[in-house]
Amino acid sequence: MTGVRTVRSFCRVCTSVCGILVDVDGDEVVKVRGDRDHPLSQGYTCPKGRGLPGMHHHPDRIEHPMMKIDGALAPSTWDAVLGDLGTRVREIIDRHGPQSVGVFFGSGIGMDAAGYRMAQALYAAIGTPAKFSPLTIDGTAKTLVADLVGGSVALSGRPDDGSASFMMYVGSNPVVSHGHTVAMPNPTGHLREVREHAEIWVMDPRHTETARLAGNHIAARPGMDFAVLAYLVRGILRDGADRDFIARHTQDCDVLAEAVEPYTLSRAAEVADVPEEQLVRLLEGVRRAGRVAIGTGTGVTMSASANVTVWLTWALMAVTGSMNRPGGFWFHPGFGYRLEDTEMPVSPAEGSFGPGAPSRPETQSFLGEWPCAVLPDEIDAGNIRVLLNLGGHLVTAFPDTERLIPALKKLDVFATIEIIENETTALSTHVLPTKDQLERADVSLWDFLSPRIAAQHTPAIVPPVGDRRSTWWVISEMGRRMGYDIDPAGPDVGDDERLAQISSYGRRPYDEVLANGWAEVEREFPAPWVDRHIERVGGWRLAPRILVDQLASLADTAPLVMVPRRQKRQLNSQFGFLGEPPLILIHPDDAEAAGVLDAQPVVVRSATGQLTGVAKADPVIRRGAVSVPHGHQGANVNRLTDKDDIDLVTGMAHYSGIPVTIHPVESASKPESAPEPR
Repeated sequence: MTGVRTVRSFCRVCTSVCGILVDVDGDEVVKVRGDRDHPLSQGYTCPKGRGLPGMHHHPDRIEHPMMKIDGALAPSTWDAVLGDLGTRVREIIDRHGPQSVGVFFGSGIGMDAAGYRMAQALYAAIGTPAKFSPLTIDGTAKTLVADLVGGSVALSGRPDDGSASFMMYVGSNPVVSHGHTVAMPNPTGHLREVREHAEIWVMDPRHTETARLAGNHIAARPGMDFAVLAYLVRGILRDGADRDFIARHTQDCDVLAEAVEPYTLSRAAEVADVPEEQLVRLLEGVRRAGRVAIGTGTGVTMSASANVTVWLTWALMAVTGSMNRPGGFWFHPGFGYRLEDTEMPVSPAEGSFGPGAPSRPETQSFLGEWPCAVLPDEIDAGNIRVLLNLGGHLVTAFPDTERLIPALKKLDVFATIEIIENETTALSTHVLPTKDQLERADVSLWDFLSPRIAAQHTPAIVPPVGDRRSTWWVISEMGRRMGYDIDPAGPDVGDDERLAQISSYGRRPYDEVLANGWAEVEREFPAPWVDRHIERVGGWRLAPRILVDQLASLADTAPLVMVPRRQKRQLNSQFGFLGEPPLILIHPDDAEAAGVLDAQPVVVRSATGQLTGVAKADPVIRRGAVSVPHGHQGANVNRLTDKDDIDLVTGMAHYSGIPVTIHPVESASKPESAPEPR
């Protein structure tokens, strides 16, 4: 190697946004390593961050815009592709109205600050109600509970584990996931530090990497975590509650007490299928600590009991006086939004909902978004004729692959922004290649998910390959060709100039961020702005009627259910080239009952479809659960999911707790073995 240079940047694979050093030789990205001087991650990187050179130099990377001609995608010019796309979309809008256009804000654009802001502008200009995002794929429960219990969807809460004496992770494996919506750089090192001053518990059907560090593990039945939490709330209300906090800062404690009253020790142990001794020890730990800090992840939010489970974690923290208090739960004001300087509106007690998709009148919109699960029905009904897919791999992300793919083929226009070819780009009529994260300047967008009140900036590391363009430029030009003036500054500014324009959207200036690469302000905790807001709400709403009713109606799960999991070397559909196989974890007893051997090819079947993988019989997972990693094209968990099996409150598709059967490959053709639809 000659002329190797090193550029300081930050990783945008996930919201942990760790600091990285990128070694470059000419236009070749040679290596990515941790930046020891980075104030947040201090030298930590994960395999995915270190895998960025492989993503940048991927053999299937898209270098030129493509357009489907005579049924086949062919490389073309930006002028031709954007011209055709704009003309066709404009004609469809003129004929069928703006509601005929659907827009998906995918994860690929979610970590691109300038691109995301331009996408918001295009969506607003079109004026369609058909907005979709990963919110209804993996995370509605947390936002719903913030809205119903805290009176604002802007309340982004996270455990104050740095000073906690009792920490619990429910359906969360931060060692691998880095915390879901609670970013955790260097999770293993961080948890080891937390373990020095806090008792840590993990509730998960699998003895996860985080559970091994914690030392205390409850393997509740999938989707039954709520029973354990209801037992804890009941027990604390009887002995151990912070009565002064409840009186001053909450409402409807009596309704909460009535709702959890049925969850005695014996009932909770039976529902969750865990030993009573474990629950007693857990409750004793909560009482000893006084305040508790609880984090939840996709193991919870993808299940049918998601809303109730997250609600009960908030209820437990409220009755122990842990909300907005040291050692409990704190709320991020956002570096840019600066919520401490604003008076947030109080959301209605019944929630922030609106009309749903016409083809699915039983659904409703949540925060202005339709459930991803309704997309096939909207296409089949002729309501959506155009889909603008802004950085999402729909085939591996959306539920019910078997019914999704035929629907996508019916679209008049299916435009996809992407950097690497996949099953979704193959179905698209227009493919728009944008800069990957090493090719563009950027600022951290989701700063309110960070463990610090901070923001950072990176320059572009290498020039774009082929004819890739900035995402903001592509969307700006899409809008212009459709007849919308969404970019008064025009297409000739550079990425850093664009960032300087869009970064001022918040109340805090970004000059220091752009100049120095990092800026941070101190956290005020307890935060007066949170207490002021909760006072306007009338106190934390401990018993929202929607959630109380859901608790009373939750059903038992099937004897064998699928639960998804994340992997160290894979994030959603990305980084498959790192070679982490989609092993299907099953308890040895369940494997024996199904006639399945360890390391044997197997089929997992649900009422809607099936996938094939390799079994790993291992007592690391409890009986009754089959764990399949998500994001794999060859073993796509969404072939097991059902677009009609959703939470009717939020529209969240159920990706966990799905009844399944498992079979050796040679016997998998027997249709009678498939579970009945729910």
